[in-house]
Amino acid sequence: MQEAENKDVVDALVPKWKEDGLSSAAIANLELTKRAAWLSNLLEQAMRAELAELRLTYAEFDVLVALRRAGDPYRLKPTELTRALFLTSGGTSNVLQRLTKEGYVERDADPDDARSRWVRLTPEGLSAAEAGLKVTGRAHREVMAGVPEETMRQAADALREVLLIVGRRRVR
Repeated sequence: MQEAENKDVVDALVPKWKEDGLSSAAIANLELTKRAAWLSNLLEQAMRAELAELRLTYAEFDVLVALRRAGDPYRLKPTELTRALFLTSGGTSNVLQRLTKEGYVERDADPDDARSRWVRLTPEGLSAAEAGLKVTGRAHREVMAGVPEETMRQAADALREVLLIVGRRRVR
């Protein structure tokens, strides 16, 4: 009975992968990526629900927090936001339009470059970012409740090792 309690939905897929002749390395790769995606999905669902109560989308929150992280005066160029958040330039533009309409960001001309603009958090945007951080922090705690801190530390360290290798590669 104890063994069944230590199995998850990904474990149920392993016998079929073995039957299909996948190598142990390929199976380990699939287990890692499926579990990482599953955890990410659980966290994102919980955060989206909390952010919806603040009338923010996940992408909007991401932009607000990136600007907050930039520090006072809480501004970045749109291209910096696009790179930092892994969005397309069109996606960034759409999010910025919505945030501007809500009064959370302002777009200012760059006095040093007439072709460029700054995106800056307004005081309302900073408040929204702070509120979003509180509710997403709560969502993280609720999803991860019961997971021992040492287990989280080990998982975080293991994923860092993976990403230090994988993250250097260009993805097509």
